[in-house]
Amino acid sequence: MVLLQKQVEIPTFLIKQRPPVLKIKMLLIRKKNQGSNSGSHASMSQSGQRRRRGTKRTAFSDSDSDSEDELSMEDLVKLVAEKEELLKVKHKEIETMQDKVLRTYAEMENVMDRTRREAENSKKFAIQSFAKTLLDVADNLGRAASVVKDSFPKVDTSKDTAGAVPLLETLLKGVEMTEKQLTEVLKKFGVEKYDPTNEQFDPNRHNAVFQVPDASKPPGTVAVVLKVGYMLHDRVLRPAEVGVTVAVDNEDMNQSNEA
Repeated sequence: MVLLQKQVEIPTFLIKQRPPVLKIKMLLIRKKNQGSNSGSHASMSQSGQRRRRGTKRTAFSDSDSDSEDELSMEDLVKLVAEKEELLKVKHKEIETMQDKVLRTYAEMENVMDRTRREAENSKKFAIQSFAKTLLDVADNLGRAASVVKDSFPKVDTSKDTAGAVPLLETLLKGVEMTEKQLTEVLKKFGVEKYDPTNEQFDPNRHNAVFQVPDASKPPGTVAVVLKVGYMLHDRVLRPAEVGVTVAVDNEDMNQSNEA
C-alpha cells in the first residue's frame, strides 16, 4: 500500500480574496505538496494525476497562469521577499503621510486660535485711536475747571462782582475752544452734527418730541431743535430731537388773535 502525505487544505474564503503575498505563499504550499507527493505520484495512473492537477487548479483560482505553476521554489521565495519589502515601503509612506496630516491639523488649530485672539482684540480695542484723540479734549476741560476752581474763591472773598466778569469770559472762551476741538476730532473720524431747523420732517433722521401750531410754515416742518443730530459717515448716529409744525384751523387762529 502506498501512503499519501496529507495535503494542506486551503480555506475557500482565502482562495476568493487573497492579497499578492498570500497568493505567493499559497503557491509555495502547492510546490511543497507537489515535492512531498512525488514518490506517491509514480504509483498512480496518469489519469489520476490529471484529475488531481485539475482539482488543484480549481482550488486556487482560475486566474492563476501556468507560468506561476512552473515557478521554482527559489523564484517564489524571492518574489515573497520583494513583496514584503514593497509592503515595508508602503507602510513607511503611510506613516509619513499620517505625520504630515497631524502636523497640518495642529497648524490649523494654531491659526484658528490666533485668528480668534486677533478678532477679540480688534473688537476690544477698535476705538483706541478715537479715544486717544479725545484725551486732548479731556485735558482742556480739566484745565478750564482748574482755572475756575482757583479763581472763584478769590472773587467770593473780595465780594467784587466785577472781578467775576473776566473769569466768566475766560471760562466761556475755554469752553468754546474745547467744543471746537471736539467737533474737529469727531469730524476726523467721520462724525458730523447736523441742525435740521426748517427742514421737512424725516422720521429716519429726526425724532419728533412735540408739535408746534404754526400757520406760517407748512405742516411737518422742523420748527424747534432740542438736540442736534449726528451722522457717522452716511449713517445716522443719533437722530435730532425736534418739534414739528402742525396745521392750524382758521377758528383756532381767530380765537388766538382775539385773545
